[in-house]
Amino acid sequence: MRVCLLDTGPMVALFHQGDRFHAHFRQIIVDSSLPIQMHTTWPCVVEASHLLGPRHRLALLQWVGQGAVQVFPFDAPDVLEMCLWMEQYTQQPRTEMDFADGSLYWLACESGVTQILTTDVRDFSRYRLPDGRAFEIL
Repeated sequence: MRVCLLDTGPMVALFHQGDRFHAHFRQIIVDSSLPIQMHTTWPCVVEASHLLGPRHRLALLQWVGQGAVQVFPFDAPDVLEMCLWMEQYTQQPRTEMDFADGSLYWLACESGVTQILTTDVRDFSRYRLPDGRAFEIL
């Protein structure tokens, strides 16, 4: 079984048939013969639900509620760590690590999982974990 992190973009694409990445992520998540276990965080779920219309938003939240993806919670002190990474990656020209990305970076550090489903290839290609590992974008 493949274990990976799930960013906002693939959740939006999966539940919005008009999204240009819909077929790509549907093939990976739904139609693949290889089972996949996905981990995400609440900031990613909130961001995806905000970007989707009401009908698609409810479908996403029902999918999450049925356990299709494991949502990892974090504690308040973890947010301080995320702020440090967000500040570090926001100081580079024309780039920013937002809260959702920071939470996935935290989850990668906590879980050791570095494979990620994302549409944010530019940013996740430049992020490096404290031990120097890069994310593997699926």
